[in-house]
Amino acid sequence: MTSTLPAPADTEHPEWSEHPTTPDGWVARAHEAAQVIAVGAAERDRDHRTPHAEVQVIKDAGLATLLGPAEHGGGGQEWPTAYRVVRAIGSADGSIGQLVGDHYTWCWLPRMVGTAEQIERVERDTARGNWFFGCALNPRDADVVATDEGEHLVFSGKKSFCTGVKVSDHTVLEGVLDNGDHVIGVVPTDQPGIVYHDNWDNMGQRLTDSGGVSIRDVRVPWEDALGFTDKKFQPHPYMTMNIPIGQLLFANLWLGVANGALNAAIEYTQGKRGWGGYDRTVDEPRVQDTIGDLTAKVWAAEAFADQVAQEALALHRDRLSVTPRMRGEHKVRTAAVKARADEVALEVTSRIFEVTGARSTANSFGFDRFWRNVRTHTLHHPVAYQRREVGLFRLLDEVPEPARYS
Repeated sequence: MTSTLPAPADTEHPEWSEHPTTPDGWVARAHEAAQVIAVGAAERDRDHRTPHAEVQVIKDAGLATLLGPAEHGGGGQEWPTAYRVVRAIGSADGSIGQLVGDHYTWCWLPRMVGTAEQIERVERDTARGNWFFGCALNPRDADVVATDEGEHLVFSGKKSFCTGVKVSDHTVLEGVLDNGDHVIGVVPTDQPGIVYHDNWDNMGQRLTDSGGVSIRDVRVPWEDALGFTDKKFQPHPYMTMNIPIGQLLFANLWLGVANGALNAAIEYTQGKRGWGGYDRTVDEPRVQDTIGDLTAKVWAAEAFADQVAQEALALHRDRLSVTPRMRGEHKVRTAAVKARADEVALEVTSRIFEVTGARSTANSFGFDRFWRNVRTHTLHHPVAYQRREVGLFRLLDEVPEPARYS
């Protein structure tokens, strides 16, 4: 898993040559990158373009190494900042926001699962190489087998969904050993054993290239099998934090898309002729009420998401002290955030047309992509199960048992 990539090339954006030094500075950098990414977003969505250029913007801006240790050239930031960055990028393009959020999950994977040596090695190489991660991992299937061949594992099989692999430098692979244990490795994407199927054809999140992939005899040294020592997995409660982390990433992505929809609607109404005797659309009380209502809902959901992200800082800073109860209570809080963001984002992205009107439904504007993206992505991990977890906690003081989706 050692780095074979050169140091990052000089950025095409001279103003990004230096890293920000504060969380607010990094969020401001994300909004700058979002402005670049927003250009042509509707056209890219229509054309299903693979977002190589947009991922490069993320890397040029320094955002790919946001969570990496500063001593290795990373941003040295924590999860609350990462969530806000995903929100900012998601406002420009939901697909790119998802790719960035998933990338942060896989960058953090050694912290969740790996040994101390693996954490140091992977984080060093990731930051120095400015790597961008994709994944061929789906916990609901066992379609990839990992075979023990002495000093190496050999991964083979297929995954029906893999997000970001086509635009990544490295891919996270998950396979199943003959004893039923799951094992994870990180491998270079550009190799003959990883074959992308180019079959992602969904109504939303089109640029995530989340289609299938074939894994053909991809070799991983046992020393790179995350969390394994002497071929034995070493579990601890923090290893299950991927689900609450993912839930907050999902929620912030959806709120980012909702913000993008609101911004598009507000910009569109400027200079438009009003109804009901009003010269301008922006002077109509119904328009003011709708924009105010939707904005208040997004702001409230964002504040809740930020609060829950801050609550988890102690868990991330001292991962080996995390207990099952601490993890479970945090999981309930993230479930609540996810449930609220799901509802708000779907409402906002559908109701903007009440303000923008009939002409705005022209395909040239592409305003429908906001709803299509949110509707597609919110179907991951059905929200009813998240509300039920909150209800069980409030009624019976039960926290969810760690599992693939809880």
